[in-house]
Amino acid sequence: MPYAIRHQRRSRGWRNVIAIMLSLVLLGAGAGGVGTYKLSRSFDDQIATISTVFPAADVRPPASVGEGAEAQNILVLGSDSRGAHNTSINDLTGQRSDVIMVVHIPANREGVWVMSILRDSWLEIPGHGQAKINAALSWGGVPLAVQTVESLIKTRIDHVAVVDFEGFQAITDALGGVEIDNPVAFASSKLTGHTFTAGKQVVTGAEALAYARERYAFADGDFTRVRNQQRFFKAMLSTVMSSRTVTNPATLTRLIEQVTPWLAVDEGLDFAYLTGLELQLRDLHGSDLTFFTLPTNGTGTSANGQSIVKVATGELAPLQQAFQTDTLADYAP
Repeated sequence: MPYAIRHQRRSRGWRNVIAIMLSLVLLGAGAGGVGTYKLSRSFDDQIATISTVFPAADVRPPASVGEGAEAQNILVLGSDSRGAHNTSINDLTGQRSDVIMVVHIPANREGVWVMSILRDSWLEIPGHGQAKINAALSWGGVPLAVQTVESLIKTRIDHVAVVDFEGFQAITDALGGVEIDNPVAFASSKLTGHTFTAGKQVVTGAEALAYARERYAFADGDFTRVRNQQRFFKAMLSTVMSSRTVTNPATLTRLIEQVTPWLAVDEGLDFAYLTGLELQLRDLHGSDLTFFTLPTNGTGTSANGQSIVKVATGELAPLQQAFQTDTLADYAP
């Protein structure tokens, strides 16, 4: 039951979106040629780095194979670290990553693929047996989360970003709201008395969080929630990358300041890395972004009584090969 969008908290699901959005804000800053040095200092001086990110080398798969520049896989995880626990975002053992994304940037730099993994996906956690994927961060911190995802896609993760949700509402409001095109009207269970009508509408930060969090209004719960999250991210990205944003130094600096307190990355995911990507991705447009979900076979109940999402194991081989050979452009989710 995969899902794709092409062309176009308090919320746990949006922590990962903030991280990707920040990367694209910085790429946009480079494209606009605005205050690069100042933005670099703002990012590198304020961002938290995670010292131990990857599992032992002998349990890791090879990197994606591609021609020219290296293909890149960036794992983005959510965390309750600061917003809920007021602790360091660097120490994440004991907390669950309720939404997980793998961002794939191919070697030819002719697109970006973003795969969502539903938090209740039931699969093998190395050293722990079958469990929901969001337990990996709780049991073994970022290295076990990375190892679990690498075991799933049979390909190496190159960088990691972990995000807390608290900065998201301020970012949306700093942009002056974001216009979404909502396909089906629903009453929000997160924002009392508010209904999201069908069609185009501008949402504020509080409304955006409610939109991204909603699952109780839908018969398929998390599946529609993920689709709405992807849809909103697409709209937010368009706003972030608009000329009025990337050519305004004050707006860019304010966005970075809003996000960095809630973001932690591996040591290699710095401003220099992001601006290097900007040089390689500067010609891409919204139509070059593809969002999809890990293939599933609906929901079920585990042997120990947990409500789970069943991974479509019979459909994993083509996905794994696409990651391994850097051919997601030919993969049909």
